[in-house]
Amino acid sequence: MHATPVNRRHVLRGLGTALALPAFESLLPRPARAAARPAVRMAFVYIPNGVHMPAWTPTREGVGFDLPPTLAPLAAHREQLLVLSGLTHDKARANGDGPGDHARSAAAFLTGCQPLKTAGTDIRAGVSLDQLAAQRIGDQTAFRSLELGLDRSAQAGNCDSGYSCAYSSNISWSAPGTPVAKETNPRLVFDRLFVRGTSAEAASALSQRDRTRRSILDAVLEEARGLQDQLGGHDRDKLDEYLSSVREIERRLAFHELGGAVDLPGATRPSGPPGTFGEHARLMADMLALAFRADLTRVATLMFANEGSNRSYPEIGVGDGHHNISHHQGDTARQELIQQINRHHAEQFAYLIDTLAAAREADGSSLLEHCLVCYASAIGDGNRHNHDDLPVVVVGRGGGTWKTGRHLRFPANTPMCNLYLAMLETLGVHEPRFGDSTGYLTGLTA
Repeated sequence: MHATPVNRRHVLRGLGTALALPAFESLLPRPARAAARPAVRMAFVYIPNGVHMPAWTPTREGVGFDLPPTLAPLAAHREQLLVLSGLTHDKARANGDGPGDHARSAAAFLTGCQPLKTAGTDIRAGVSLDQLAAQRIGDQTAFRSLELGLDRSAQAGNCDSGYSCAYSSNISWSAPGTPVAKETNPRLVFDRLFVRGTSAEAASALSQRDRTRRSILDAVLEEARGLQDQLGGHDRDKLDEYLSSVREIERRLAFHELGGAVDLPGATRPSGPPGTFGEHARLMADMLALAFRADLTRVATLMFANEGSNRSYPEIGVGDGHHNISHHQGDTARQELIQQINRHHAEQFAYLIDTLAAAREADGSSLLEHCLVCYASAIGDGNRHNHDDLPVVVVGRGGGTWKTGRHLRFPANTPMCNLYLAMLETLGVHEPRFGDSTGYLTGLTA
């Protein structure tokens, strides 16, 4: 099959497969190359239970800020960082509703709305920022948005002092009463991104791949060879690197699905994700990066854990539950364990940023340059359950429009939603207000 350079995005097709590719400058008509600008992507990575703020917050402000221990894994991308202090989620506070800070934190994180206190079916929060963006720009990509996580979503039950489990396990809401469940299995995300065709074709392709352990690339290699003939030298290298990265991710998926053995003919893949937090988080980061790289979506969320998570981390020597430890009551030993968990989370986030930074757009610029990736929680200190002076980092320059490499401190109780308005504006979504915003967060753009 011979490829036709209709536009700078290309899809390789085979039985039940549609492998979307990154942008290639070679496929653009020459007059259009200079005018073409990569699209801006926006992602949110949520961390539960707050952090140990002394190990998170830089002591200096401005361009000469220091990287404290928790943020040290991001050192390679210091010039792409904005550490933002002083931001607040007022609607995660009780405001007369009593206990339930964890549930309110997740529910308010991207909505900026006070969730209705209920453990029944009458849940209500608000439309989340990612879903608002998806409604406005989602028709430009194959997927309006991508919702990922490491813990399964729950839509019923009482998880926090009279609040439905739907609140603490979801940050994306397509309507005030409709949370968007996240996908936690990286294999299913991979299949969702790249398996196409009729349901029968898709089922046949998946069955054949499971039976023979063949790569998704095997179905599209002929068309890939035809495409290579149309590309310039730089783009040919880029295509080879992209296909190699897809194959490597498939290899890692198979490695974990088969318990470390990837050459067992006829083996059946388990449906569960990898056993350790780190590898699970990195595979989900790979899925997010692939989706951005191939411009399959421009809006994504990733929850490292549900709010209130009591996951332990034996792989880093922390056997006690995260939530239990977060109530440290000033105990130094527990605070050190919290720092270990926070650092472990930051390392997985840094992996995502490394991956985005390594990918290249059609014009040769870094994919990260055209992203805004927010890494944050709606709880400050897990022991205090405060919702002011939150841990917030934004990485990426939003297509070169944001002035990064700084630590900025804003006045007390500045709404987090002011940041969200600025992010929406960079995506080309113009809103006068969002959630409990009071205006655009200033001082961010170049």
